Amino acid sequence: MLGVKAVVARSFERIHRSNLVGMGVLPLQFRPGESWESHGIRGDETFDILVPEKLEPQQSIRMTVTARDGSTRSITLLSRIDTPIEVDYFRHGGILPFVLRELLAA
Repeated sequence: MLGVKAVVARSFERIHRSNLVGMGVLPLQFRPGESWESHGIRGDETFDILVPEKLEPQQSIRMTVTARDGSTRSITLLSRIDTPIEVDYFRHGGILPFVLRELLAA
């Protein structure tokens, strides 16, 4: 996955969203009516996503966008981790590490 930790999109197909969570990647979705265009994102910015310690299904997540000139703005996104078990999968880095830890603990 080349170090990808999160994917931000307008929407996700069910299987794509589920596969991202299963690989330990955080699926984030713009709020209705919002997009990269509406936020003026060009692609040369850096992005900081603060994942709360107590992550919950479909929680609002803040992303800070830093432009090349150093200016910042904050965007509220929707976490598309939709179920409590998906929270566990994400926290363990994906479904495979989760299952392996469960087997080792037994």
